[in-house]
Amino acid sequence: MSAVTEPVLYGAIDDGLARRNAMVLAVAQALAGGNNTVTVSTASIVGAVLAPDKGLATLPITVMVIGMWLGSLPVGALARRFGRRFALQTGSVVGILSGLISYSAVMTGQFWLLLIGTFCGGLYAAAHNSYRFAAADTASEAFRSKVVSWVLAGGVFAAVIGPQLVIFTKDMLSPHMFAASYLGQSACAVLAALVLMFVKIPPLPPQRIDHARPLAEIVRAPRFIVAVACGMASYAMMNMVMTSAPLAMVGCGHSVTDAALGIQWHVLAMYAPSFFTGTLIARFGLERITGIGLGLIVLAAAVGISGTTVAHFWSALVLLGLGWNFAFIGATTMVTECHRAEERNKVQAFNDFLIFGGMAVASFSSGQLLEYFGWTTINEVIFPTIFLVGAMLVWLTMRKRATATAV
Repeated sequence: MSAVTEPVLYGAIDDGLARRNAMVLAVAQALAGGNNTVTVSTASIVGAVLAPDKGLATLPITVMVIGMWLGSLPVGALARRFGRRFALQTGSVVGILSGLISYSAVMTGQFWLLLIGTFCGGLYAAAHNSYRFAAADTASEAFRSKVVSWVLAGGVFAAVIGPQLVIFTKDMLSPHMFAASYLGQSACAVLAALVLMFVKIPPLPPQRIDHARPLAEIVRAPRFIVAVACGMASYAMMNMVMTSAPLAMVGCGHSVTDAALGIQWHVLAMYAPSFFTGTLIARFGLERITGIGLGLIVLAAAVGISGTTVAHFWSALVLLGLGWNFAFIGATTMVTECHRAEERNKVQAFNDFLIFGGMAVASFSSGQLLEYFGWTTINEVIFPTIFLVGAMLVWLTMRKRATATAV
């Protein structure tokens, strides 16, 4: 019997299976994340050529973020109705279409077609961002943070695959710059789909699904509220600073190369710690590592305000990436503790809907804040946001300890 068809018991907790799924999903994450990186690296450049107004050059990336946001709930609905792997593979199909549509847009010079392509890329991103939850489906409570972090570690390789794909293919179909890159993007999605065939997600029996609690009841739980707040704050603040940092660096007289290297180090700092973040959570506690992550984001803002040299920008971006990693993996793990197995798809999808909604708002506001108020103001926004969420996390921790003492 093949690894793909081997049966799995309903709702089984199996850390060995969780470990295997995490390794498979990390490879898929590297390929799918590389797909995302291609869009981020090229869409605004292509948009500047195809858009009827140069001011719309960044609209393709904005549309991609909207696709991530709007795709979160459908991914959860598909997983709930047809199974987790079906939902992930549907995302892969949309990812393949994203590259093909964007390729057609470049070849025909149609800006509206490029927007459709990047929107599909956002839907695909919504699917592959749920890989982290898929890895946790069969993991025990103590093992979940590790498998989540292992899947996100695939982002390290995505940070290499995407840019290298663009470098090697950008002029392959000259004079249509990046046309071949979008075909390569589709190829990455095809490979990711093949890898996903080896994921085994235990299905849930209908009677368990019928006894799931209403979503409204689950999301009112204090732990879920704090988990979502930590996830939203860490992702939105990271995205806001990351989006505006290259423009701010160029505006301060630094080179485009310096700005690109800063983003490269930032992305590596986002994902490289994933190899050990789960172990840190298991050793020091979920709330503590999440809090350290939030603290690092605040420290990044302080460094960003303190100066505008290349060293200041790079240091702030690295600290920001590290903080995001700790806080986001912690928040993700916390969400998995808020639902039963039969409730996982709808709760996780709603969590991502809120997080990517916050990310969309941050993306929209980042350019405006930089244009009208400056780099310092962008960093200053972090302080009240993180302090509020940090206070919620402290309150939850004290509440947990008080409950444990009472028992």
